[in-house]
Amino acid sequence: MRVRHYCGIERIFLAAVEYRFQASGRAMQVFHGRNMGSKGQNGIAHLLSVSFARSHVFQLQRASVILSIMLIDPIQLTKQLVDLDSTTYHEASAGEFLATFLAGQGYAIERQPVAQPDPAKNPSAGTCERFNVYASMAGVTPDIVFSSHMDTVPPFLGPCREDAEFLFGRGTCDAKGIIAAQIAAAEKLIASGKRIAMLFVVGEERDSAGALVANKTPKGSRFLINGEPTDNRLALASKGCLRVELRAHGRMAHSAYPELGDSAIDKLLAALHDIQALPLPVVEGIGDSTLNIGVIRGGVAPNVIADKAEAHLLIRLVTQPEAIMDAIVRAAAGRCEVNFTLKLPYLHMRSIPGFDTMVAKFTTDIPSLSAWGEPFLLGPGSILVAHTPDEKIRKSELLECVDLYVKLADNLLV
Repeated sequence: MRVRHYCGIERIFLAAVEYRFQASGRAMQVFHGRNMGSKGQNGIAHLLSVSFARSHVFQLQRASVILSIMLIDPIQLTKQLVDLDSTTYHEASAGEFLATFLAGQGYAIERQPVAQPDPAKNPSAGTCERFNVYASMAGVTPDIVFSSHMDTVPPFLGPCREDAEFLFGRGTCDAKGIIAAQIAAAEKLIASGKRIAMLFVVGEERDSAGALVANKTPKGSRFLINGEPTDNRLALASKGCLRVELRAHGRMAHSAYPELGDSAIDKLLAALHDIQALPLPVVEGIGDSTLNIGVIRGGVAPNVIADKAEAHLLIRLVTQPEAIMDAIVRAAAGRCEVNFTLKLPYLHMRSIPGFDTMVAKFTTDIPSLSAWGEPFLLGPGSILVAHTPDEKIRKSELLECVDLYVKLADNLLV
């Protein structure tokens, strides 16, 4: 027996012992003693047993003793991930860490290459290798795949900080803490005989590039449990997403003689004014569509008529996007080029008894992972602090979600 200090809670674990027998062509038997006591956790005892063959004549083929129990500490793993700078297009450090860590836990690892964007079109593009990490037991077709994203929004906020209650830092809730909880849950579920795999992708915060790559090579899973901050509530729906880029072109001139130029900024502002005035759909029980102008760039100096200007918009959808797209094109006509660089649909998901529920006003990778099974959305942390300098996650909520992931998987696989 071994006593560990587990994130402020003393837990007693028995060593997991894995025996492999072969008798009369019978399948190998595997059993694991798991989490036999929990101080401060209602004293729940998890007892796993196996039924041995009636015949007592066994040929012992091999036996291996696994002395490491509950190696996955989701609090510590979150801290290790948050310490890594993995802003979108720069995810290599997180990918390398996860691939190495999960291989060390006995998973077969597949790296799925994801291309960097063209730097001529996207100045934020990186130069490092980008790849998704898929982890499963060798030769296993999973029933359930846990998935979340490695990338975070910029800027990197430095190493993880903590106090008695919270972890602080970029990615604590969106979504590195979620990755840690999913890995810990997968360990418990695999130990109980479930067929579980994990998929951690790049690019969710920008264009779901990693998810789109992964969707070309699904692994036959029946269910996808995606992780985003939902306050440990199961999402019944998530809004869609429409990313819009407007580019205006003009003619440069001295600002003392504006009649000799053609201001791209004036064109862009006029188009934005009309786009903001467009009526957007509202759906009862789900909410309203919202529009955010997130980026504006243009011009070279205040005494020069601008020859170029651009703006990047994001619309949260509660309906299909086609009508909104047509309205934007009409509003910008004659003033700006319009490019729709990301289009993810509104999504409805089913409820499961025994779970608190919510409607996610944000979108996820789920629409881009349509080939990975029926989707569910659940994760610890609040979206209200994601993408902010105050991003954090409550340690108790992170630990609670490990059990919620196990509960959800058990419900799906009855």
